[in-house]
Amino acid sequence: MSDAEAEFGPEGDDPYRWLEEVTGEAAMDWVRERNAEALAALADSDRFAELRDGNREVLDSTDRIPMVRRRGEFLYNFWQDAQHPRGLWRRTTLAAYRSEQPDWDVLLDVDALAAQEEENWVWQGASLLRPDYRLALVELSRGGADAAVVREFDLDRRLFPQDGFALAEAKSDIGWIDADRVYVGTDFGPGSLTESGYPRMVKEWRRGTELSEAKIVFEAEPTDVWTSAWHDSTEGYERDMVARAPGFFTRDWYLRRPDGDLVRIDVPQDAEGSAHREWLLVQLRTAWTVGAQTYPAGALLAARFEEFLAGQRDLTVLFDPDEHTSLETYAWTRNHLILTTLKDVKTQLTVLTPTPSGWNTRPLPGVPDGQTDITDTDPDHSDEFMMVSRGFTEPTTLRYGHIGGGGEKSGVRGGEVEVLKQAPAFFDSSGLSVRQFFATSPDGTKVPYFVVGQRDPQQEGVPGPTLLNGYGGFEATMTPEYSGITGRSWLARGGTYVLANIRGGGEYGPDWHNGAIRENRRLVYEDFAAVAEDLVARGISTPESLGILGGSNGGLLMGVMLTRYPKLFGAIVCQVPLLDMYRYHELLAGASWIAEYGDPRVAEDWAFMRPFSPYHNVEPGQPYPPALFMTSTRDDRVHPAHARKMVARLRENGYDVRYYENIEGGHGAASDNAQRAQFWALCFEFLWETLAPERG
Repeated sequence: MSDAEAEFGPEGDDPYRWLEEVTGEAAMDWVRERNAEALAALADSDRFAELRDGNREVLDSTDRIPMVRRRGEFLYNFWQDAQHPRGLWRRTTLAAYRSEQPDWDVLLDVDALAAQEEENWVWQGASLLRPDYRLALVELSRGGADAAVVREFDLDRRLFPQDGFALAEAKSDIGWIDADRVYVGTDFGPGSLTESGYPRMVKEWRRGTELSEAKIVFEAEPTDVWTSAWHDSTEGYERDMVARAPGFFTRDWYLRRPDGDLVRIDVPQDAEGSAHREWLLVQLRTAWTVGAQTYPAGALLAARFEEFLAGQRDLTVLFDPDEHTSLETYAWTRNHLILTTLKDVKTQLTVLTPTPSGWNTRPLPGVPDGQTDITDTDPDHSDEFMMVSRGFTEPTTLRYGHIGGGGEKSGVRGGEVEVLKQAPAFFDSSGLSVRQFFATSPDGTKVPYFVVGQRDPQQEGVPGPTLLNGYGGFEATMTPEYSGITGRSWLARGGTYVLANIRGGGEYGPDWHNGAIRENRRLVYEDFAAVAEDLVARGISTPESLGILGGSNGGLLMGVMLTRYPKLFGAIVCQVPLLDMYRYHELLAGASWIAEYGDPRVAEDWAFMRPFSPYHNVEPGQPYPPALFMTSTRDDRVHPAHARKMVARLRENGYDVRYYENIEGGHGAASDNAQRAQFWALCFEFLWETLAPERG
């Protein structure tokens, strides 16, 4: 390999490396020029203004459900609207929440704080100290980046105490041990971060001491992705845990003894483990043989924690997958375990209860039809649960229940659920149908996808503008969601929306993902292309009227579709994408994804990666459809240079490409509702202009 190849990749000298300087003067001048071009082309119309204002109405609606999490006696919520664009952190009681207009107790006004400190603060969350929930560790980022500052907040006094814990801006990991101690991983200086940019070491930090005096608990390897430590303060089951992640999908998990010794919990490195009271749960990503028994990938196993630690391997199968059914997630209440499973991408909820004679299983009562997920439980104190149900055309409903009945505290009897909140309908869904089809990928795999539209094109034979969305990575599951923005901007205007459940995701468990990583990555793209071809074969769309949309790993998917399957599509929207797969591991958090994509420094890996590196597959004279690339300057997870450099190459070759980079927003590409409204208006204006110009 030549020196130029070693520095710039096998394509030699990369002329657009200068765009990797995130806030470099030349790079930002280029960004501003591209933004001005995009806004001039897309934002100067009545339709754009209508789209933007409609989006803002959805996002700022005071009728939205204020989603809550219980912490002790209160329900906590973070809220943004037109009057509070940066948001309010607030709380109320269950009794008050049941009313139409709850009495909210505002804890922190982020808008007021940002104005006072002259910072563009974006809320990143808060961690409260159990059991009295009087102290919190609040995270605030500048412009929505992953890196954040951390400050202790006193909920009783409504202030940041001067002697409180505080961390400078970094990708930190911090959590309470007790009122005077925390576990902390942050940027302690040279050598303290992994190659992925996350904490490499975790320390125990005591109140009143300098961060430099904190005691080291664990050090990971520089090549690891991250390390972390946490304290479980459950009464009677207090324990401290440490974990390191050698790769994105692997963990080493330890119990930290009071003397500081670490005892490894002997579960597979690629399994997900958790402890709740006396129970250890293990969710498998690959098959695990214990003695004469082999447990399949996707299974959920239970054992008594202390007995397992002592060497016993008495494992109970709580969930056993099949070819149609997978475990999506689980949640503990005080005495029960709720499983959320997917059968052909449709949810089912089950209650498991440990008893002296084994685990009892029954359906969770009161679950409606459609997509339903558990959003909150109270595992410290009760068997209450909150769940949300929604669909492509059904607005979100929040329900409250209590397994076995909760007496006066819950206000509901066992087997019943109470509708707490109902979101408004933001678009007219009358006449819309939701159907599920299965496309056949080249290797014979059946790939499910949902179609949402106003008519049955197969019967009418009149294809129309269609938007196909997909992701296909990191075992992330794509399920039906209600979107007021998509509904108003696309469905209500006569467009058809399609969601593809391609491999690489988790719709059918870990094997659906594991079989499509690294050298098998092509299967992700073959699946998506198969769905596109199936839409045309069924008469739902045509290549000219079929647009596609994806972000992050889904943005990589869009880039591959552009460069490898351009004849299948009429327009492409590519958001916060990975595109330069030769240098992705050098850019921000990219090194953490080597287990998903491969390592371009290894010749054998680059051989299978190059075909899905869009930046290296741009060629002149190809039938590339018009494309819109969108990203954020403050995205410190996926570097904005991926989109910048790709657009520069496409422009160099004369292609129809537009570019918009929001200055704030982080990986979400927007930090407030005004920015979100504009972001999505640009997206849908581009799609309408390109796919259905005759509709005006």
